[in-house]
Amino acid sequence: MSLKAYLKSITAIAVILISVSNCECSKARKDTPGTNDSTQITPPDKFVSTDVMFWLTKADSTVRFKRQNVALNFGISGTSAGTINVDSTQTYQTIDGFGFAMTGGSAYLINRLPAADRSAILKELFSTDSTFIGISYLRISIGSSDLNDHVFSYDDIDPNFTDTNLVHFDITPDTYDLIPVLQSVLEINPNIKILGSPWSAPKWMKTNKSSVGGSLKPEFYSAYAKYFVKYLQTMKDNGITLDAITVQNEPEYGGNNPSMVMSATEQATFIKHYLGPAFMSTGISTKIQIFDHNCDHPNYPISVLNDADARQYIDGSAFHLYGGVISALSTVHNAYPDKNVYFTEQWVGGSATNNFAPDLKWCTKNLVIGAPLNWSKNVIQWNLASDPHYQPHTPGGCSTCLGAITIGSTISRNVAYFIIAHASKFVRPGSVRIGSSVVSQLANVAYKTPAGKKVLIVLNESTSAQSFNIKFGNNYVTTSLQSGSVGTYIW
Repeated sequence: MSLKAYLKSITAIAVILISVSNCECSKARKDTPGTNDSTQITPPDKFVSTDVMFWLTKADSTVRFKRQNVALNFGISGTSAGTINVDSTQTYQTIDGFGFAMTGGSAYLINRLPAADRSAILKELFSTDSTFIGISYLRISIGSSDLNDHVFSYDDIDPNFTDTNLVHFDITPDTYDLIPVLQSVLEINPNIKILGSPWSAPKWMKTNKSSVGGSLKPEFYSAYAKYFVKYLQTMKDNGITLDAITVQNEPEYGGNNPSMVMSATEQATFIKHYLGPAFMSTGISTKIQIFDHNCDHPNYPISVLNDADARQYIDGSAFHLYGGVISALSTVHNAYPDKNVYFTEQWVGGSATNNFAPDLKWCTKNLVIGAPLNWSKNVIQWNLASDPHYQPHTPGGCSTCLGAITIGSTISRNVAYFIIAHASKFVRPGSVRIGSSVVSQLANVAYKTPAGKKVLIVLNESTSAQSFNIKFGNNYVTTSLQSGSVGTYIW
């Protein structure tokens, strides 16, 4: 059955609102329907006067990213509770944005919505107006990822032949859904940053001539560099300029469909002799990011950066967290503080168990709070949209990857939507991370926005409700969070 026919066959089925796995990817989970799926906005004139605006998501999911109608006003003293001291004189990295992967499958589902529904959901996701969540960073695949409905590259000839001049280069597969949806997104937010990542080179360039596994053959390094250039130029011709690319998605894992293995030595060689010079000679300013894999191997990006000839072309290193600890970003930052670090992928998965609370807690602590505390300039969660059966995906691709939204007979919002919203709506690109003190069981991160606002994101990690003070300058405000809940505070 074709994917289109498959989707038609399920349009009459009621959507099951699904939650997500803990972002450690070990278990699949599912959310339950609720009345607070979307941001529900109280008219501004109905809110009480307050110094500090407070948005809340409760661990029990009864409140999902809603502004609280409470007065939080600064005073000259706090309580005996713990105090988070926000210090705007301590400044760290500048933030590029927060968002999701716009997979081919995500674009497919969005593009097939009725026009009014498509327009409404794109505005909700990407508009910077006060009533929407303002996603500011997207990751897309160069060629297919495993969340396309089929595997493809942009030069799919018989793998027993070669096409080093890229005569058969063809971006047509992206013109059906991905490019039109990106063009619509750019109409809403022309400044959104886009990262492109390849899952595999064309099969004819690979050692095993397969979409799964294998390595890039050295004799095709030059052709593959041209492939990147041609892709970026073609996307620009379609009105889409990529801010950055990674050289290879998950280069240490060859079991996905598609996938390709690339060692650190191979990546350094490809960058210094082929990709970097190709970008320079063609005037391409798109940034080059390396690694794009798990935090358990920080030695990989460090070894690439140790090569001075490759390092000159590299903007920074990208990470996932299916293994290791988030502090690995700081390990790489400390080794090369002049190079940026980025967080580019973490999935959430679906199944029959409602685990909204642990998913909210783990992802907020490690991604939205943990990654920026370890110098990341962005946070991207994996997969913007899926259908109620986690489609589309390639044969052998991820079969339980849940989107931030589920698109079926209705559109529902899952836990990743709310996790990212707590940052994306308020921590706009150009914001600077500022100092915030460590308080036991209250993980937190703070920012100063380009408009001069201060933003504090707090997670109550404890098993009970906690009151705490927020101190800024010589003033205090007292608030509280239930166990496992997340609050964003803006003043």
